[in-house]
Amino acid sequence: MKTNSPPIKSQGIKTKLVPWIASLVPSNFEGLWIEPFMGTGVVAFNIAPKNALLCDTNPHLINFYSAIASGEITPGMVRHYLTIEGDKLLEKGETHYYEIRNRFNKEHQPLDFLFLNRAGFNGMIRFNKKGGFNVPFCRKPQRFAPAYITKIVNQVEYIAKSLKLKPFTFKCQPFENTIQTGSRYDMIYCDPPYIDRHADYYNGWNGNCEQTLYEELAATKSQFILSTWHHNDYRENKYIKSLWKKFNILTREHFYHVGGSEQNRNPMIEAIITNYDISLDEYQESKKRKQLMLLEAKQA
Repeated sequence: MKTNSPPIKSQGIKTKLVPWIASLVPSNFEGLWIEPFMGTGVVAFNIAPKNALLCDTNPHLINFYSAIASGEITPGMVRHYLTIEGDKLLEKGETHYYEIRNRFNKEHQPLDFLFLNRAGFNGMIRFNKKGGFNVPFCRKPQRFAPAYITKIVNQVEYIAKSLKLKPFTFKCQPFENTIQTGSRYDMIYCDPPYIDRHADYYNGWNGNCEQTLYEELAATKSQFILSTWHHNDYRENKYIKSLWKKFNILTREHFYHVGGSEQNRNPMIEAIITNYDISLDEYQESKKRKQLMLLEAKQA
C-alpha cells in the first residue's frame, strides 16, 4: 500500500511501518479508530476508517491538525507562509530560526510550529520542562527551496482533503481518558514514547507511565494494537517480559534514521502487541493478499 507522509515529522514516525500495522487490522472492522498518542497522525491518516478520535497531550500537534480540519490553515496559506519565512531564513540564517522559535513559544501559532518542525535539527519535537520548544536549528538556511515547500504543501493538501471525507475528532487530553472512551466495537492504536529509548515527549515518559498504559489496555473492552520496541543489538525492552508478555507479540526489524544522536539511529526490532488473536497463518495470508493487490495496482 502507498503510505502518504504527513506534514509534521517526528522521531519514531511510523511511515514505513504503516503497511504492517494495516495488515493487522481485522478486515471487518468498522468501529471508531482511537489514538491516545496521535503524534504526526501518519497511521490514522493512512489507515483509519470514516470515524476516528485522535488525541495527544501535546497541544501544538492537536492545534495544527485542528486548524487544517477547520480551514483555518489551507495549502495556499502554507505555501505563502513558508515562502516568506524561507526567504528570511535564507537571508538571515539561524538568527531567523531562533526568532521564530521565540515567537512560537510566546504565541503558539500552528504555522510557526510547522516551520520549526521542518527547520529544526533532525525533525525532532522536543520541549523543556516549562513547555518551551527547544530544538536547535538544522543549520540549513536553504531548507525551504521551492520543491521542498511544494512537498509540504501537498502533504497539507492531502490531510485537508482527507478531513473533508473523514471528519476526525481531535482532542488534547491524557492517554488514560482516551483509552477509557473505547467500546468493544472500537480499535485503539497506541504509539507511546518508546520506554528507555531516550524518546522525548511533551510531558515525559517513564516506567510509571508504561505501567499505567498497561493497566488501561488490559482493562479496555476495545481491541488494541500497541507499537513498541523489542530489542536491539545492545539490550532488550524489559517491559516486554514484565508487562506485555500476556498479549500477542509480533516482531520485525526496522531502522530509524531520525534521532538526536548517532547511537539512537540503529537497527531495532519493533514489536506489535495486540489483545486479539493474530495467528501466523492469518498474518502471512494477509500479507500475501496485500502484496497481490499492490502488484495488480502497478500493472493496471
